[in-house]
Amino acid sequence: MRVDWLHAGPTMLAAFLASFVEFVEALTVVLAVGTVRGWRDALAGSGAALVALLVVIAVLGPALTLIPLESVQLVVGGLLLLFGMRWLRKAILRAAGIIALHDEAKAFAKESAELRGLHIVHGGWDKVAFAASFKITMLEGIEVVFIVVAMGAGGAGLLLPASLGALAALALVVALGVLVHRPLATIPENRLKFVVGVLLSAFGTFWVGEGLGIEWPGEDWSILGLIAGFLGVAWIAVALCRRATPSKTMTISGS
Repeated sequence: MRVDWLHAGPTMLAAFLASFVEFVEALTVVLAVGTVRGWRDALAGSGAALVALLVVIAVLGPALTLIPLESVQLVVGGLLLLFGMRWLRKAILRAAGIIALHDEAKAFAKESAELRGLHIVHGGWDKVAFAASFKITMLEGIEVVFIVVAMGAGGAGLLLPASLGALAALALVVALGVLVHRPLATIPENRLKFVVGVLLSAFGTFWVGEGLGIEWPGEDWSILGLIAGFLGVAWIAVALCRRATPSKTMTISGS
């Protein structure tokens, strides 16, 4: 099937950014497991999870093509909108200083301390290392799978660019992990989550409208207008939250 890359580009970008954030969080835990418990079982657990996730994408992607496009767009668009609004809500609260910014260095230190408190296996299979890496990769990866499948279901030929965006994010995070061997704390993850929340909310709104039979002005180009609208509302929400928040706020950590 021919892909219109002019329209598929925003889908690929959104999938890339969302997947990049999730993979960075998974990398932090895998690095902690590998540093404390050993790399063999840590990488084996993460690799097993990635294989399982690829199987899920391979099964769910084609299965969605058997369902009428309008029904898929309405359901998946609604879920994507809820998913994006959850990200955007946290990003607004973090930008306003109401909850604490996510810190990969602190997350790495916390995970490392917890792993050191567990019995370490020497010369055998470390089930703790395997399970920890498998679990975090699956948890973060499931969100990536949802995003890829949801964005791929939004229109004909979009599964491929969404998948390529996620794979590109995975390759970049793996390369950075191999190069630096430490948490990617310098990456502006909180700003990325803000952007991703706006993108997912815009795409979700667009596909809900498509599923309801709404004729968007400019067709796919109206997504840019939705992105601008959500971004403007989010900035206003940040300013209002900052104005309404006392000077001394209690910060709450979160992912």
